[in-house]
Amino acid sequence: MIVKQGYTPKILPFSMDGVERNEHGVLGYTGLPVSLVAMLKATVDAKPDSEGLVELGGERLTYREVWDRSVRISGGLRAKGVKKGDRVALRLGNGNEWALAFFGIEMAGAVVVPVNTRFTQPEIDYVVNDSGATFVIAPGDSLPDGEPYVDDSLGHQDLAAIFYTSGTTGFPKGAMTTHENFLSNCETCRRVIGYDDEEVRNLISVPMFHVTGCNSQLLITTMLGGTTVIMVAFEVQQFLRAVVDERINCLTTVPAIYWLAMNQPNFADFDMSHVRWVTYGGAPTAPEVIGRIRASFPNARLGNGFGLTETSSVSTFLPDEYCETRPETVGFTAPPVEVDLADVDENSGVGELLIRGQNVVVGYWNKPEQSAETFVDGWLHTGDLARLDADGFVQIVDRMKDMVNRGGENVYCVEVENALVQHPDVFEVAVMGVPDAMMGEKVGAVIVAAPGSNPDPVVIAAFARTLLADFKVPQYISLRAEPLPRNPGGKVLKPMLRKETDWGQQLARS
Repeated sequence: MIVKQGYTPKILPFSMDGVERNEHGVLGYTGLPVSLVAMLKATVDAKPDSEGLVELGGERLTYREVWDRSVRISGGLRAKGVKKGDRVALRLGNGNEWALAFFGIEMAGAVVVPVNTRFTQPEIDYVVNDSGATFVIAPGDSLPDGEPYVDDSLGHQDLAAIFYTSGTTGFPKGAMTTHENFLSNCETCRRVIGYDDEEVRNLISVPMFHVTGCNSQLLITTMLGGTTVIMVAFEVQQFLRAVVDERINCLTTVPAIYWLAMNQPNFADFDMSHVRWVTYGGAPTAPEVIGRIRASFPNARLGNGFGLTETSSVSTFLPDEYCETRPETVGFTAPPVEVDLADVDENSGVGELLIRGQNVVVGYWNKPEQSAETFVDGWLHTGDLARLDADGFVQIVDRMKDMVNRGGENVYCVEVENALVQHPDVFEVAVMGVPDAMMGEKVGAVIVAAPGSNPDPVVIAAFARTLLADFKVPQYISLRAEPLPRNPGGKVLKPMLRKETDWGQQLARS
């Protein structure tokens, strides 16, 4: 392996105050709270009567109420036999109860396992069983309730959550996230976004089971003592009304949501002048879209964040002053992050992006071999191909992993291919991203029919929907008469296939 050593960027746009190396040489913030529970308690003590959580159409809770409800959930879990280190699967959708359950699980000393609400039952069963969850908080269940309990022994290295991320083999991997990982990301968000003394009112419009909604919205807003306003389900007109009615001054979401909002016929009827911070990420963003965001939110600082589940969310950030001039990049490393490249191509300067820092999770739950392959000598091997320039800009140029980024949702092609090939009319299949103005990419499948069959794309999509979460189901299916093009080793030549494929009309959603 050829690793580019000693990469030192010329530009350091973010404060490095209080950033030091630990005994393993890894950069990290000093002075962080000892745990997420301690972080929440500090906010409750400072602002007990301030609004902490608001569910659109539901309850409005002060920080004192958030604490009182969460400690009773913790006590209820303990009464049901949940011990420190036990895993608790959290299957709720967006809402105050998701946040209260999250904090209650942490207070019990247990480990939150957020479950994607769009998963099919087999996918849910896999996550619950693989994590060894001893308790499941499911939709329709009453939250646990008992005598207040707080585990005071929690520290930085205690496991706090396991976020499952799709795997190229078709089996999700659980990223083991410590209290320190979470807290490091909170401090990173504070620094790179540039929050000041104005009270933050943050609107969560993305799923809370993802690291963006949880780590980079709920938790950072809680640390700052701001108000987290939660959308139960995304609806664009409600989104626009909420920004105005709730005086939202911070927006963090995927480009697709901004694109949809700005294209509403009545967008000009909503006064966005009070919005101070607009950040985006999770999908490629065209320069013209950035320009429209700038014009639509005239008093906001923009920013593009890049990260992975394995980095607890933000690893690099493109600040406002570079959003138009360097939109092809994902900006600079966050203060506790170092990057490097492995297997660098001498001609292009492209290599696999490596990341090291306090925010990098400790490995994959119950997968020692994949952990050993991915986390090497303290460095996370991301699977993304990138360039690093002398100034410090990180540019992601391609993916080593076969993945479609559908509006911020990662869809691994092998997983979809493995599902589609189970249909008797499918002889062979290749899945890839189809460019889309709103979502960045949508899922497309090229199918070669089994001999003597005549597949119906609508039927194939319906079949896929029984095996896959809806966002993984192909919205484009192209039938191909010839065999898929392959190299001598048998690997499908997807660049060639992309050029040869006419995707036709998008399939209607059922």
